[in-house]
Amino acid sequence: MDKVLIRNANYEDLDRLVEIEGICFPAAEAAKRDSIEERLRVYNKGFFVIEKDCELVGFINGGAFAEDTIKDEFFESMDLHDDMNPNLMIFGLDVLPAYQGRDFGKMLMESFIEFGKQENKSAILLTCKEHLIHYYSRFGYVNLGVAESTHGGAKWYDMRMKL
Repeated sequence: MDKVLIRNANYEDLDRLVEIEGICFPAAEAAKRDSIEERLRVYNKGFFVIEKDCELVGFINGGAFAEDTIKDEFFESMDLHDDMNPNLMIFGLDVLPAYQGRDFGKMLMESFIEFGKQENKSAILLTCKEHLIHYYSRFGYVNLGVAESTHGGAKWYDMRMKL
């Protein structure tokens, strides 16, 4: 039987996290090593990985911000993060292609949502591409329309889930 574990990321995971990010996102959109490392350092409790049979195959990470929509600068730096802010923002949900369609993303998202509730946050925000709106809607996110974000030169949509 497959063994699946969701846990908080740690520094020993950093190389694998960078590798997975580079596989899951185009180079212009992928978080760089220093950004991933900063997210681990600043808000480790909001950074979850999923392992299958002791192999790290995906992750979800975010931060706590006061704003109601995601700004491009949030992807670059955790300077505006404050644990006391009311909204969680998801930077990315990464699952290696070989493990997609097998509920690994769903398990990570459900863990992040539960984390948000335990932290008494007001909402979880994310941006996604148009073809993923339906996917995130299944969790209860509402499409707020085209985002101001142009991160990586892409067209994004703001999604919000009230907790």
